[in-house]
Amino acid sequence: RHPLATFFHLFFRVSAIVTYLFCDWFSNSFVACFVTILLLLAFDFWSVKNVTGRLLVGLRWWNQIDEDGKSHWMFEAKRVPTTAASTEAEARIFWLGLIICPVIWTMFFFSTLFSLKLKWLALVIAGISLQTANLYGYIHCKLGGQKAFSRVTSRLFGTADVPKRQSRRISEDGTAEHGRTGTR
Repeated sequence: RHPLATFFHLFFRVSAIVTYLFCDWFSNSFVACFVTILLLLAFDFWSVKNVTGRLLVGLRWWNQIDEDGKSHWMFEAKRVPTTAASTEAEARIFWLGLIICPVIWTMFFFSTLFSLKLKWLALVIAGISLQTANLYGYIHCKLGGQKAFSRVTSRLFGTADVPKRQSRRISEDGTAEHGRTGTR
């Protein structure tokens, strides 16, 4: 069980939403409200991406840039044999928070747009972007993570397919490279 991770998974998300709704009551400074909400959204993005996703549902995603400058999204899903009732509840909380909050920020987008409070539009778009990026990453982890997990671990730890990759590299290049594991 991970009650602290579950708490922070919801804390930053709900705090950003509540602060967005009631910030005008506590402060007349647009900049202070904007920075506070943006910090809460950034803390939420980081904590969900790096901590709560791993602990609560065993999923992880990241973006990797190779030597050629190409961006690759990496998705990972940890195989969990059986889940207890407490971890099922944590997984439900994780997924509900992950799905509901982008919907709320999308509603904020339309309400901000139609009420012509355009100074808040950048903040709402940042909220949608950060929340949707996490949702996108974790959906891909859930749907295709089992295959990606085995590919990533074989690349990182150089497991049994290293000789295959070396022979493939030799046949493609036509030259032998000694001492390389075949990872790119």
